[in-house]
Amino acid sequence: MKKYAMIAIRKGKTDPLDSIKIASYGIDYWYKLVEFEPTSDVYQELKNLNRQYLSYLSMRIKAKVSMTNLTDRTMPGIKTVLWNRSDVPDRDKLCDFIREYWHYDNITCLSEGDFIVRYNSWAKEKGYRASTEKAKTIYALALDGIPTMSSKTSSTKMLVLESVRVLQMIDKTLASILAQMRNLVIGLKEYEVVMAMPGVGSILGPRIIAEVGDIQRFHSGSALVAYAGLDAPPYQSGTFTGTNRHISKRGSSSLRKTGYEIIRFVKQAKPTTDTAVYDFLLKKESEGKPSRVAKIAALNKFLRIYYARVKELYC
Repeated sequence: MKKYAMIAIRKGKTDPLDSIKIASYGIDYWYKLVEFEPTSDVYQELKNLNRQYLSYLSMRIKAKVSMTNLTDRTMPGIKTVLWNRSDVPDRDKLCDFIREYWHYDNITCLSEGDFIVRYNSWAKEKGYRASTEKAKTIYALALDGIPTMSSKTSSTKMLVLESVRVLQMIDKTLASILAQMRNLVIGLKEYEVVMAMPGVGSILGPRIIAEVGDIQRFHSGSALVAYAGLDAPPYQSGTFTGTNRHISKRGSSSLRKTGYEIIRFVKQAKPTTDTAVYDFLLKKESEGKPSRVAKIAALNKFLRIYYARVKELYC
């Protein structure tokens, strides 16, 4: 509507003028307009949940960067020994360890033997596997590490523990949203079909269903591809025909993001069955296409297959 309104030479912004412009648009393009049909409540709820999931995911990235920056200044190198798990926030060994010790000074004030005993006791209490070798590795890191934030400053402990708390709180929120999405998609016809597709797992499955929504609102696979903003419009004038074209990016950026993650997992998993998308990806790479271009082309094919398989359920 904004671009249509800019056609007029004289500009103006009032409610009566806006009403006239909307009515004029309807008259000019009435043959292209499709009758509006409200989206099913379950698809709308899934979409809302996924958009919040993406929002919290962005917050998680910032929170993890903040925690990493602080631990690099209080416990440099600890991330090479212990790993952060976002899929099971209640069993995150790195965060639990940082909450327990928060600074290398709390480790080096102990003898190696005392720390090994305390570490193994802590691991058993938290439900992790006790390991004397890992305790020795951490103790060696603590001796060699050079923290740049003093443990004697009262704010150091507060900042480190708060960064851990915020990260784990976001992880729990993400897990809660994803659990709610799983409960909703299980009752949909396309659930089993979509989950059987390569690259789609327990996390990306509900998310791709949420972003595509009701497949019946698309008249063809090309319409779904256009909705994702993956179509490359032709560019031709006179005798010139453009060959170096780019995707339109005029559709759902959330669908493109989710689909791109699926293609990345397809490439990593190297499926041995249902290999149409994987084979197409390899074909494009063998043609000399850059990695991202090949993945976008594979996503185009994935969405067309998605449309065909899910649409068949509703025919």
